[in-house]
Amino acid sequence: MINYDIVIIGGGPAGLASAIAAKEQGIDNILVLERENQLGGILNQCIHNGFGLHTFKEELTGPEYAQRFIDKALELEVPYKLNTTVLDINENKIITAVNDSDGILEIQAKAVILAMGCRERPRGAINIPGSRCAGIYSAGTAQKFVNVKGYLPGKEIVILGSGDIGLIMARRMTLEGCKVKAVVELMPYSSGLKRNIVQCLDDYDIPLKLSHTVIDIKGKDRVEGVTIAEVDSNRNPIKGTEEYISCDTLLLSVGLVPENELSKKAGVKLSTDTNGAEVNESMETNVEGIFACGNVLHVHDLVDYVTLESYTAGKNAAKYAKGKNISGKTIEAVAEDGISYIVPNFINPLNIEDYVDVKFRVRKVFNNSFISVYFDDVREMHLKKKILAPGEMEVIKFKKELFDKYPECKKIIIKVEGE
Repeated sequence: MINYDIVIIGGGPAGLASAIAAKEQGIDNILVLERENQLGGILNQCIHNGFGLHTFKEELTGPEYAQRFIDKALELEVPYKLNTTVLDINENKIITAVNDSDGILEIQAKAVILAMGCRERPRGAINIPGSRCAGIYSAGTAQKFVNVKGYLPGKEIVILGSGDIGLIMARRMTLEGCKVKAVVELMPYSSGLKRNIVQCLDDYDIPLKLSHTVIDIKGKDRVEGVTIAEVDSNRNPIKGTEEYISCDTLLLSVGLVPENELSKKAGVKLSTDTNGAEVNESMETNVEGIFACGNVLHVHDLVDYVTLESYTAGKNAAKYAKGKNISGKTIEAVAEDGISYIVPNFINPLNIEDYVDVKFRVRKVFNNSFISVYFDDVREMHLKKKILAPGEMEVIKFKKELFDKYPECKKIIIKVEGE
């Protein structure tokens, strides 16, 4: 059994940022476990720019953004193991992992940070009828083929889903000389960032078909085409609206799911809204000493927010490892009327130094509405928003003085209001 103060599962942007924060708090006995053959996580295949505008005030590609944190981690001499798969973690924070050089490892940690990221929903999760022919890929797989492996998945493309990866791949495939015939979205709005819709679709005259879905896939050995149809308010195909599009490739960008198999093994309680862990203001889960951050917690739109959240997790994991965790009364954060989820789920005012960032997403598009924040029955904030969209995460800073104002508060409610 090897002993560490903090073990971080995942060497992507979340894991690296939390490791750096913990190291800067004076914790030297750290270990980062990464299953790939290099640090950096998913950013290694995201060669487009747009990263780092908040963190570094400049526009970087994904690998450039990741390299900033890799360099910092190496400078701080943060220990890490590559090609290492974590098999199990229990409530006592005993981690079982395996790699070629060490064989099976058993590690006892004082604190654990979960930073495993997320995965894409596969075809099986969305039940598209049709043949099981070649040429059907998730958008992230296609991105790795093109950007890392140097392979082209196909020439004539239809993309189902308008998540950010799907939008970015529409542009990427176009730049590679392919014809992207349509991006098809089930909902009446895109689930991607507005800037990606403009820069990846509008700039290249790629049609975005909202309130449509793929109802059939044609082809025996390889995709030959797909049939799409308009859907009604219940998301059921409308007869008579069918349209056939010939193509040799279908890319799926139908949502991301936090990678939480290990979290379940550790007894971590998961949110039904995010499919990620429920955490408090310190990014600590219901299992004492186990923290979570990044896309394993909830799927972010910007990696800059992942970094800030992970700094918080690393800093508080370091406090816990030093025995400085402060217990006390917690306030529940509740999503109502138009809000799909809130992170963190619980707030202990005693653990707040200056402020706590509360992040949330809306369920649908709202125009000229208000975000209202209630401390129990008292409306404390009423923030005018010109537009609110599910694809863009909202963040509100709650200053410590606000909690001092409501010392008996039991519940914070966030909702969308019309006036």
